[in-house]
Amino acid sequence: MAWNLLFSSDIGLMSLAVIVFVLIIGFVMGRLYKSKMEEEIKQLSK
Repeated sequence: MAWNLLFSSDIGLMSLAVIVFVLIIGFVMGRLYKSKMEEEIKQLSK
């Protein structure tokens, strides 16, 4: 029932879009923070 509602209704599709968007933003921010931390470690080790 819940899966059917998630994939077939307008509200369900918008909820799914928000869930996917949040996961993508989390992944991008994680990579950004990781690269900034590595950059700072390189600067401090010089």
